[in-house]
Amino acid sequence: MVTANNLVKTYGKKHEIPAVDDVSFSVNEGEIFGLIGPDGAGKTSIFRMLTTLLLPDSGSAAVAGFDVVKGYREIRNIVGYMPGKFSLYPDLSVEENLNFFATVFGTTIRENYDLIKEIYVQLEPFKKRRAGKLSGGMKQKLALCCALIHKPTVLFLDEPTTGVDPVSRKEFWEMLKRLKAQNITILVSTAYMDEATLCDRIALIHSGKILTVDTPANISAAYPDKLLEVKANKMSALLNALSRFQKGSGSYAFGEYAHVSVNRNEENIEDELKNYLQQAGLENIEIKPIKASVEDYFIKLLK
Repeated sequence: MVTANNLVKTYGKKHEIPAVDDVSFSVNEGEIFGLIGPDGAGKTSIFRMLTTLLLPDSGSAAVAGFDVVKGYREIRNIVGYMPGKFSLYPDLSVEENLNFFATVFGTTIRENYDLIKEIYVQLEPFKKRRAGKLSGGMKQKLALCCALIHKPTVLFLDEPTTGVDPVSRKEFWEMLKRLKAQNITILVSTAYMDEATLCDRIALIHSGKILTVDTPANISAAYPDKLLEVKANKMSALLNALSRFQKGSGSYAFGEYAHVSVNRNEENIEDELKNYLQQAGLENIEIKPIKASVEDYFIKLLK
């Protein structure tokens, strides 16, 4: 449904700032595909090229078989795009915004109401309220309704849950699953690594380059080392000690724990590490092996 082949985009007067660096991936029909990476990784530039808002410097891309340069008119009629920044009209009411976008695409709210019904019922009590006065979660729901009102074939969501409370984030992803069931292809970008597991496949991206593309489960399973979760009475002292542990191949803070990678073939490594940390003056030490997450794999790739 979506293909990108060797896409390149640079910025600056002399094109000296690479934003997208030789990016290639494909998205299957009816799947949720995630572009996962930190701010500045190139996610928004990729989305803008795929939705025909930016021209690539080189490479090619197509959406539903239409080239992003030659077929931009067709693409704009079949995609829905929700940018990272709230971009609806703040002085128009919820109802007026929705009516406006329906009219732009030559349709009506009534015609495609079944597509947005489950989302809009939460907005309906506020339909006369100006969009600029909505909460973050409600703004997100309105933006999604406006992106869906013309029944797009492909939906692009650029960091849709940034700055939204955890409950609204959970509700939003439940909505995406219901949209997927209606055979809408969804591309979503996010900096939240925990959202990667909610996608069918993901591309990990950093500094404009794709690091890997696979299912979240396969990416986690590909972690090459044994991963240990460690806790002690002093986090800063723990991290300093782990950085000097000779049999460790990398360590970092992960919430209230530290994660440390060790060779899979090391025997009794937990006991050895505990003795080492006790000698370093740490107390209340807890060590247990864990399964690597997508975030662990991403950090490993960067290191």
